[in-house]
Formats: sequence, C-alpha cells, structure tokens
Amino acid sequence: MAILRLPFLLVFLLMTLSLVQGQGEDPSGAQVGRRREMVPAMFIFGDSLIDNGNNNDLPSFAKANYLPYGIDFNGGPTGRFSNGYTMVDEIAELLGLPLIPSYSQASGDQVLHGVNYASAAAGILDITGRNFVSRIPFNQQIKNFENTLNQITDNLGADDVGQSIRRCLFFVGMGSNDYLNNYLMPNYPTRNQYNAQQYADLLVQQYTRQLTSLYNLGARKFVLGGLGIMGCIPSILAQSPVGRCSEEVNGLVLPFNANVKTMINNLNSNLPGAKFIFIDVARMFQDLILNSRAYGFSVVDRGCCGIGRNRGQITCLPFQTPCPNRDQYIFWDAFHPTEAVNILMGRKAFNGDLSMVYPMNIEQLANLHIELN
Repeated sequence: MAILRLPFLLVFLLMTLSLVQGQGEDPSGAQVGRRREMVPAMFIFGDSLIDNGNNNDLPSFAKANYLPYGIDFNGGPTGRFSNGYTMVDEIAELLGLPLIPSYSQASGDQVLHGVNYASAAAGILDITGRNFVSRIPFNQQIKNFENTLNQITDNLGADDVGQSIRRCLFFVGMGSNDYLNNYLMPNYPTRNQYNAQQYADLLVQQYTRQLTSLYNLGARKFVLGGLGIMGCIPSILAQSPVGRCSEEVNGLVLPFNANVKTMINNLNSNLPGAKFIFIDVARMFQDLILNSRAYGFSVVDRGCCGIGRNRGQITCLPFQTPCPNRDQYIFWDAFHPTEAVNILMGRKAFNGDLSMVYPMNIEQLANLHIELN
C-alpha cells in the first residue's frame, strides 16, 4: 500500500493552486521547466501499455524492471514495458505535469499530480491474466484509487477534494489482455462460451459499471484508450505461417471498439457533468503502419527486442541486446510499441482531430469547463 506522508491539506491546496499559476512558474514565482499545468492531476488505470512499475514487487511473471527495458529512459528500467516513455508519459508532459508515479511507489508530495494504478496483465475481467499469477485487475485498481481518495478526504473534507478531483483527468486503457490473455488463450474456456460480439458485450457491460464507479467517486473527465490492431503485433505475427496480420484477431476487437464508442455516447448523455472521450488506437496504428516511412519507421513487423520468429515468440529477456536503431521500429517487443510510437500516439491523442480522438481531443477536454455536479 502506498504511504502518503505529506499533510493532504497542503497537497491539495498546492494541487488547486496549480490551476491558476502562470506558465512555467512554481508557487514562489520561480521559473521552472514545464509548461503551465492544464489540469491539477491525472489518474491512470490500465495494463502493461501504461504500467510504470506497479508489478515490480508482485509475485508476477509480468514484469519489466530490468534492462533492456528502460534502456532509453532517464534512470533506466522502472517497470515500463518500453525502451523509454509510455503514451501516458508523453500526455503528462503535454499537460504540463511531471511523470505520474506508480501507486506502489507514490508517497508524500509525489501524489500531487496524480497516481498511476495500471498493472501488466490486468483486464476488465478479474480472471484475465491469471497465467502471469499476480496482477492488479481494473476492479482492484479502482479500489486502490478509492483508498487514496479516502485518505485524502479524511484529511481535507469531501467538498474540497470533490472540487479538485472533478478537474483532474482519468485515463483508462483496458481490454487488450481480455483478448490476448483470456479469450485467445487455450487454457481459458471463454472462446467456447462467447462469440466475438457476445464477448465484446460482456466486456463493455462490466466496463460501464467500472467507469460508473469512478464517476461515483468524483471523476468527471475521462480519456479511454481503444484497442489497437492486435492481429499485427509480433506475438500474433509469429504464429502465422506466412507472417501476416491475423484478420481473425483484428476482427475480434472490432466489436469491442464499436461498443466502447456507443458506451461513451451513452455515458456522456446519462452521467451529469461527465465527459468521456475515445482514443482510436486502432486507427492510429493503422496510419503508422500504412505510412511508416513518412513517420521515420523502417521496421513494422517485428520487435526490436525478443526471440524467435518476428522476435515475437519469446519477449525481451533480461540483458538481451536490443536493436540499435530503436527509433525506426514500431514494436519494442512481442506486444508493446517503442517509445517513438508512444510519443507519436500521445501527441495525436493530445491534439489530434476527430478521426483519431472522439468527440474531442485531450487538450480540448483539459480546457473544458465542467459543471461540478
């Protein structure tokens, strides 16, 4: 459990103060390096695409706290499943925030700008990811946020905390493991129980309940990441006899993304004061692959670090030598994008058009005034 050492009154007074500070100024007026903070904080929920170390101390096979993970990150490996930044790292910087700490490490003034609750192998369903032993499913991530919130409220009071939380961003990226480490796994019965549409319906019904729980805890500004074209990741390509994207796998996730868009429209209509936006990760990845040369990528079908066909049969092992030209690779390992891709996607999510982010982008959401219902 994270231990929060600073008095919460001080923490949240400073958090609220960040809303009115001038660009690049701290409370004393001294110049600092970051841009003006557009929101008080960002709270992050998800899986290995945005985990930044919550699995490090768990008895889990889903860990990345060793080289060459983090080889391009200042300070080395942290538990991020990338050679450097994740997508939410880039978004945090664009919002004028520092990098958000993991729940397992957050303490004192580190919670000032938010907490990252994401966990590798986690899913919308609690049963997802059991092959990796320990992980923190979305339901437990919400409980962890509630624990943080209760500690803050005990020290400050519900009204003041509520006003601050309503101005924060809540980034949620869930669902990938519910396919890769549940539906597509031979030791799960899921595929025999549900067809693609039925499974997408099941997931989004649960997802709706979970997001509503966050809303009931005070969240109002939501950023939801859709699923990518998972049939084209090195792990899936390695299973193809011809090394091509699996149309079957890509077709599986289409109903989920469609359901999430419908869910967003419903939640925006039915939850007073809430605003949900959708990052079309599949469209972003398709654009990157189709126009890879224009973006500076020369390798689109194998990992920079890994073993076997497409460097996707066994993921990046401790102290394995990765490719030297990492910025030219779309995929870092069997499942995850490189820092270069994460940064590009973070920027598209931040200020992209409606073809990439619906019904508005993160910059617009951050600037949106929401009535404090």
